[in-house]
Amino acid sequence: GAAGCVATLLHDAAMNPAEVVKQRMQMYNSPYQRVTDCVRTVWRNEGAGAFYRSYTTQLTMNIPFQAIHFMTYEFLQEQLNPHRQYNPGSHVVSGACAGAVAAAATTPLDVCKTLLNTQESLALSSNISGHITGMANAFRTVYQVGGVTAYFRGVQARVIYQMPSTAIAWSVYEFFKYILTKRQEERRAGK
Repeated sequence: GAAGCVATLLHDAAMNPAEVVKQRMQMYNSPYQRVTDCVRTVWRNEGAGAFYRSYTTQLTMNIPFQAIHFMTYEFLQEQLNPHRQYNPGSHVVSGACAGAVAAAATTPLDVCKTLLNTQESLALSSNISGHITGMANAFRTVYQVGGVTAYFRGVQARVIYQMPSTAIAWSVYEFFKYILTKRQEERRAGK
């Protein structure tokens, strides 16, 4: 558990600036044509902190995502594959469902993270300070702009994105675990 938390902390610290740039370039009517233009403009106009404005939200989203993801996978494996044998079908189904559940459950956090990263103009105009900082401010702003349903905008796309990703990841993990375990057993039997 501790290793997973540390890995998430380091991964998100390295990837958060890239996520900020990606989201700003994906915005409707984005003023950026190239990654370098986006990085320079954000750095110049908002400072280095803009690349980490959503870092705590990213962590707040990724830690629960991974916890839900792993617990759901393990639960489904207990149901579909109680003897824990190598079974590609159960690994694909469990992985896809685990990703779907985790993605759906953490969508409100992803919506707030996206708002923090993009500083989207409609939300900014409803915000008193004209600048969204921190998760609590993002949660309030999302609610002001669209109510409870706004927390789940894009949930279908997020689930559809995560299902194949987690299905593939678990299938590959289980395959290599099977191969490595089989080799170890063969070496022991050969001695």
